[in-house]
Amino acid sequence: MGSKSVTPANWLEVNRTNWDARVPVHAKSKVYDIPAFVAGADTLRDYEPDEVGDVRGKTLLHLQCHLGLDTLSWARRGATVTGLDFSQPALDVAVSVAARIGVESARFVLADVYDAVTVLAGKTFDLVYVSIGSLQFLPDIGRWAQVVAALVVPGGFCYLTEPHPLVKLIDDAGTTLTLSGGYFTQDAIMLDEGTYGDPEAELEATASVEWLHHTAEVVSALGAAGMCVEFLHEHDWIWYPIFPGLTRRNDGRWRFPEGQPSIPLLYSLRAAKHR
Repeated sequence: MGSKSVTPANWLEVNRTNWDARVPVHAKSKVYDIPAFVAGADTLRDYEPDEVGDVRGKTLLHLQCHLGLDTLSWARRGATVTGLDFSQPALDVAVSVAARIGVESARFVLADVYDAVTVLAGKTFDLVYVSIGSLQFLPDIGRWAQVVAALVVPGGFCYLTEPHPLVKLIDDAGTTLTLSGGYFTQDAIMLDEGTYGDPEAELEATASVEWLHHTAEVVSALGAAGMCVEFLHEHDWIWYPIFPGLTRRNDGRWRFPEGQPSIPLLYSLRAAKHR
């Protein structure tokens, strides 16, 4: 990554173009498996419902919802859901899936996450939900936290789950895993690669811009925005083999082999807005 870099002025355009290009690949991929979802499969990770609690009768906003499958999984559990994303092709898929499973109350809104408060015209929600691969595409976590705080009703909360930022520092190019890069860097990370949805697929646009946001940065930003962090859980497992060397246990989760050093691979956080 080199020396301190300036956030590219066109970062939003670059990332939107990249995610628009991912949509047709993801919509057909086994990773998302839309036919299975329509047939009743749940896309939420197994720990999420336990940490979030009962959502029946609650309003839920999913920021950066992509194809909306997680959004609609919460709808199946009784929430009235709104999904927000900056990719119109992704939202077109989400609307189609909602219609196929009969969730007529689901709403999907086109907007950059930083514009969410304006676009939603002051509407607030019992739960603001953010999941898996979201924060890395945002340059300013303080601004993100202010948006979240403005969208949560007093007495409501934000729930976030993401791969742990340490995962971004794992270099698996050699025969052993090593750390590469800086945990506290604020450099923009310029990438040119395919998609996890199908690594073999050719995308029309492969460039993206990312940032690494460490957990203390996220917690501090939410606190500065007036949110009270109720828990931060760091987990020594992840739901897929993100790099070589992990082993799948009987619970279906991937961990480092027993007896080897381990690092957190996933984290989850809940922050409340007091009345």
